[in-house]
Amino acid sequence: MKPEVTTGPIAKRDLGPCNLHNCTKRDIQENFENAYGLDEWLFTSLKDEEVFYHVPDRLRLPLIFYYAHPAVVFVNKLLSAGVIKERVNRYFETIFETGVDEMTWDDTENFRMGGSYQWPSVEEARQYRKTVRDIVTRVIEETPLQHPIDHDNPFWVIMMGIEHERIHLETSSVLIRQLPVHMVQKPNGWIYGPLKSESPILENPMCGAGNKTIAIGKEFTSAIYGWDNEYGKRIMDVPKFEASKYPVTNGQFLKFVEAGGYDDQTLWSKCGWKWKTFRQTRHPTFWVCSKSCKSGCGSTLSSYSHCNMKTEKESFGLRLMFDVVDLPLDWPVEVNYYEAKAFCAWKGEDFRLPTEAEHHVMRSLPPFNSEDETMSNVKPLAKNVGFSYGSSTPVDYYPPSEAGFCDIFGNIWEWTEDDFNGLPGGKTDYLYDDFSTPCYDGKHTVIMGGSWASTGDEASRYARFHFRRHFFQHLGFRLARTKSKSSPSPALFVKTPTYLSGMGVEESNFDAAHIDSIMIKPIQTESASKQIRNDTEEVLHSLIKEQYLSCSSIHMLLSIHQKDPPFLRDSSPPYRALVIGCGPGRIPFQLTKIFHEVIGCDPSGRCIDFAIKLSKEGNLKMSLQQNENKNENQDNVEQKTIIRLPEGTNTERVKFKQVTWIPVEFGTFDLVVVDGMDRAQNERAWRAMLPILMKGKNSMAVLLKQSEKSDTREKFDHEIFPNHKEKVWEEWKSSLIYRN
Repeated sequence: MKPEVTTGPIAKRDLGPCNLHNCTKRDIQENFENAYGLDEWLFTSLKDEEVFYHVPDRLRLPLIFYYAHPAVVFVNKLLSAGVIKERVNRYFETIFETGVDEMTWDDTENFRMGGSYQWPSVEEARQYRKTVRDIVTRVIEETPLQHPIDHDNPFWVIMMGIEHERIHLETSSVLIRQLPVHMVQKPNGWIYGPLKSESPILENPMCGAGNKTIAIGKEFTSAIYGWDNEYGKRIMDVPKFEASKYPVTNGQFLKFVEAGGYDDQTLWSKCGWKWKTFRQTRHPTFWVCSKSCKSGCGSTLSSYSHCNMKTEKESFGLRLMFDVVDLPLDWPVEVNYYEAKAFCAWKGEDFRLPTEAEHHVMRSLPPFNSEDETMSNVKPLAKNVGFSYGSSTPVDYYPPSEAGFCDIFGNIWEWTEDDFNGLPGGKTDYLYDDFSTPCYDGKHTVIMGGSWASTGDEASRYARFHFRRHFFQHLGFRLARTKSKSSPSPALFVKTPTYLSGMGVEESNFDAAHIDSIMIKPIQTESASKQIRNDTEEVLHSLIKEQYLSCSSIHMLLSIHQKDPPFLRDSSPPYRALVIGCGPGRIPFQLTKIFHEVIGCDPSGRCIDFAIKLSKEGNLKMSLQQNENKNENQDNVEQKTIIRLPEGTNTERVKFKQVTWIPVEFGTFDLVVVDGMDRAQNERAWRAMLPILMKGKNSMAVLLKQSEKSDTREKFDHEIFPNHKEKVWEEWKSSLIYRN
């Protein structure tokens, strides 16, 4: 039976983002209703309730997750901002809080994908969405509105929730497009774009551009909401280059397929060939043939193939959102980065993708101007975005930019050559400090321009998003080529290695020989993520010495049997403790003497791996550099040192996790200790979480924060957070044992 999924009026077209300098409450409410209604309109396409529990992509979750997830994020962010004080449904706000990051293309399935996992019913999820719709509406009605709406304004979190929903609207559309066609139906009012150009696109000429200086980024005073990676500024000189007038079309890419491009290993990067071989792919994901190609679905759909055309001739179809049609040769092809780069290699050694800076040149727009952010400036040029159509359109359907390039905005996102990274002067948002920073890792590539399904900020000139290179979306590419070997275009690459707990350092995409062959000027930059930059052997060894060896270090032990702490008087076991920024684990190990469950978390994978290994083995022999301040005439002396578990540690009580944020699934705690704030990306983000991590009124939060004072005892400020009275700290501070 087809379930009811709507909680109010549906929407069928994008309104665009609000102007943060002069919007009214009515504007904000309409924008919220627009995002909420578009998302629910999309989900009316699922034919029955069972479809919500299928997994369209083996690297993703069932669609029931994506239906409820945006509403959960609204609640969690409103709580973090202190705009609302109570949860709606903790269970929902745990299981629907976060999805899976498809770290690699050969990941195993997440446990929540399988049939044994019991998701709530669609009706329960709908009622939750309805409740959240009412809460957000009430917040908009009752909260005083002051302009401008900046990062500290209570309405900022509303804008964040709206734009987050718009991102997942696009994500969900891609997943629904991967479902078996018999499970979906076109929603009322859904319109596909024209399948053919008035004149077939037989040529895709290379057009010259460049010799310009451009600025990437926007001001914090901008009148349009933005994600953290959009703020800041980078000035870049772009020499002359060539790029194709149109994105590469299905017709162009068909020639690559017919020439055996998917079977020629010489055209593919090492990682790209591994991906192609693993996926056994023969053509772009949404092309349809008769050879039963793997479709990449998960769980109960793992054996499904949409390549089941019944045809006597060798031909291809294209899976649209809800139908299969003959391959529209004039539409842009949709591929991942590896496929795009293989096509470039097939075209010739000097062909490549455009850089992010070149994409800005092709737009030929006036400079960013925070004083002129009318929709005509923010959403320039006629283009296929915001559900004008529910599909691509021919690449010549809209007029070109002044520089002569078509579809530079809209239709499909476009891959670039650049690694994703933050901009100079940018900073994270304390309510969502992990939105971009985990992806400043050299494993994510910048995508530009937006697609037909992009709405709100995604459809604006400011948007700069990113995906892992095996990812496919409504995402294609155009060709580019450097004009002069002596003046190559600059492209940014992240040189900071990324370490993942249990996996080690990930392989970089940087290939100097390849970059030289396609004539790009590589600009290697450090990751804008402080947490990635700090995950080094040097920092690990420093923390090991500080926590386990240094006489000047502080080690905390709560002597509950002596002090009779309030939470032990007024609550019942198991008593739980959380240590945020635990480093190599000393404090969590000590707390196992007192608490039944201890979680130690840290953004450093090296620290977490050390703590886990020490927990398993009991002691570790380490080579630690002894002469940290040696002069040039001294040898770098290393000495084998044995690091031991603190006496009395109960390793069965402690777990260690590498995190860039604190998920709701961690639960609530009797004690939360926050350490290592000097290594945090955004200290305020950790602090904002503390009130909602507390189990009860007598639970405690302790912040260990270094200052400039000389005395060891006074090198730390201890703070109690909202709803925890000062007398509780006075009662406890004498129970902290310092090691001097």
